[in-house]
Amino acid sequence: MSSHDDNPQQTASPIPLKLATDIAPLPVVAASARKQNLLDLDRAGMEQFFVGKLGEQKFRAHQVMKWIHHRYVTDFDGMTDLGKNLRAKLQEHAEVVVPNVVFDKPSSDGTHKWLLGMGVDGKNAVETVYIPDKGRGTLCVSSQVGCGLNCSFCSTATQGFNRNLTTAEIIGQVWVTAKHLGNVPAQIRRLTNVVMMGMGEPLLNYDNVVRAMNIMRDDLGYGLASKRVTLSTSGLVPMMDRLSLETEVALAVSLHAPNDELRGQLIPLNKKYPIAELMASCARYLLANKKRDSVTFEYTLMKGVNDQPEHARQLAQLMRKFGNATQVKDAGKVNLIPFNPFPGTNYVRTEEAEIRAFQKILLDAGVLTMVRRTRGDDIDAACGQLKGQVLDKTRRNAEFRKSLQAKSVQDRGDSTHESKHAAA
Repeated sequence: MSSHDDNPQQTASPIPLKLATDIAPLPVVAASARKQNLLDLDRAGMEQFFVGKLGEQKFRAHQVMKWIHHRYVTDFDGMTDLGKNLRAKLQEHAEVVVPNVVFDKPSSDGTHKWLLGMGVDGKNAVETVYIPDKGRGTLCVSSQVGCGLNCSFCSTATQGFNRNLTTAEIIGQVWVTAKHLGNVPAQIRRLTNVVMMGMGEPLLNYDNVVRAMNIMRDDLGYGLASKRVTLSTSGLVPMMDRLSLETEVALAVSLHAPNDELRGQLIPLNKKYPIAELMASCARYLLANKKRDSVTFEYTLMKGVNDQPEHARQLAQLMRKFGNATQVKDAGKVNLIPFNPFPGTNYVRTEEAEIRAFQKILLDAGVLTMVRRTRGDDIDAACGQLKGQVLDKTRRNAEFRKSLQAKSVQDRGDSTHESKHAAA
């Protein structure tokens, strides 16, 4: 019996809570070496800055948070309920630096994509996508410039990796979008959900991501309920365990295959944290906090790769065992995602009929399964298509371009050979 058929509660062993990667994060250039960017601070950090650095009372920190995140004011002179002395202190010691909008582009279906410049050099940029749908508005937020995990079916991976985003750069994506939408927390709520599913692996930028999610959930920030903030991970088990103890946000896991052999081909990280360990960590995540009632498992369907009936049956068995391990009804929800193609990929989207057949096998097995509707593909804003501007430190983009050139030469050669053969 293969390891993915074992009970995850029995096979997984505790793993020390340490950074679960061999990729060393690169240093981030601060917006200013002298001034504190207030977008980098959650409520606790803001209070500490106002009391410790400025010698002010905590409530002043609360006032400034509202000015920044509720009214989108970045000029301290515009914060009219602050005294002149405090405004002078803020001018000397602080600043509010938001990401630069390089361009923004609407889709025909209402989806909107922004390319946001990150850092003082202006050479790195990430993509952020807003998706409106039936009374809700979901923002897909990036956590890194590029991504270091190299999943074979993801467009972001082909651009390589540059660095982690700061808290200011992460929450700044929310700020830009919310301002554009005219969002007013608790009044005009155009932004109802945030998913950390953009460029990068959020758990490789743990501290900055958690601090940004604190601001998203804070009433002085964007006032989102914990269940409306979702972190998506490829499966860094130690950091998932840490997250389960430190926050209440919803968890989504990029599964994409029901067995280790196939998942290892699609997601190299699986070789370090195989499915049994991943599922056990997901179970611990639910059991650590009763407010969490399920984990969403993302499964991108690629024609002839992971979309066969046997894959659906294996996935159903995996979900049943997960439910037994947690003793929670519908503990594992499956989100089927039609593959979204990008230039140079060898993968093809599964046809609609096969997607529905795959879903039916899961539903018949009692697994709650949804099919994600593709949105924003006309502006390359669909799941797996995000590509910003990455000064690649991993050389992966150069290698990808080299492989495309080699494939193009081979294709031209094959075409010439076929033409000569036909002429003969």
